[in-house]
Amino acid sequence: MQNPNLNPSAISPELPPVPRQQLHDTVVDHLRRFIVEGVLEAGRKLNERELCETLGISRTPLREALKVLAAEGLIEISPNRGASVSKMSEAELRETFELMSGLEAFSGELACERITAAEIAEIRALHDAMLACRAQNDLAGYYSRNQAIHDKINEAARNPALRQIYVTVNRRLQALRFRSNFETAKWDRAIHEHEEMLEALDARDGKRLATILRQHLLAKRDAVLRIGDTPSAQGQIGN
Repeated sequence: MQNPNLNPSAISPELPPVPRQQLHDTVVDHLRRFIVEGVLEAGRKLNERELCETLGISRTPLREALKVLAAEGLIEISPNRGASVSKMSEAELRETFELMSGLEAFSGELACERITAAEIAEIRALHDAMLACRAQNDLAGYYSRNQAIHDKINEAARNPALRQIYVTVNRRLQALRFRSNFETAKWDRAIHEHEEMLEALDARDGKRLATILRQHLLAKRDAVLRIGDTPSAQGQIGN
C-alpha cells in the first residue's frame, strides 16, 4: 500500500534563480534533480520557456544542459518535436536493473577488500542521516543520502573502469530508484537492507555484501514494476 504522504508533488524543489557562476553545471544539476524526483516525469515534453522562467536563465544555457542530459540518456531531443524526458520500456527497465544489480554486487565485493575504516565511518554517518530523513518522511533527503551510500561503496572498490560504467548506468535509473520508495513497506525494507550492508562492510564479507546489493537492486526493480505508471508530479512545471 502506498503512503499518501509520499506524493511527489509535495517534494517539488523550490529553487532560486541559478547564479551565473558555474551556470552550466548548476543548470544540469537542477534539471537532473527535476527528473529524478519526478517533477519532470518520464515521457514529458519539455517547455523551454517555462523551464527558463523557473530556473531564471536564458535559452542558451538551457539548451546546452539539455544536450548533456541527452548524452546521459535522460533526455531525448528530436529536431522536429523538441526535447522530452526519456522513458524506458518495461523490457529495457528489467534489463538495466539487472545490469545495475551486477555492478552493485561487484562494487560490494571489491569494496570489502579495499575500503578503509574511515570510509565505513562516513557510510555509517550517512546511514544515520538517512534514518533521520525517514523519520521525517523526507523522501528527497532520504534518497540523496541513500545514493551517497551506494556511491561511496562503488568508490571504495577503487576501480575506475567500473566507476565509469556504474555512473553511466545509474544515471538512467535514478528516477526509477527514487520511485521505488513510494511503497512504504519497500522503503522500510530498504532501510533494513542498508543495515545489513553495514554489517557486511564491517565484517569485510564481500560475498554477503554482493548478495545483499544484488537483491536490493532487484527489489527496487520489482517495486517500480508494481507501481507502474502511477502519476508523478504532473503540473509542477509547464503543464
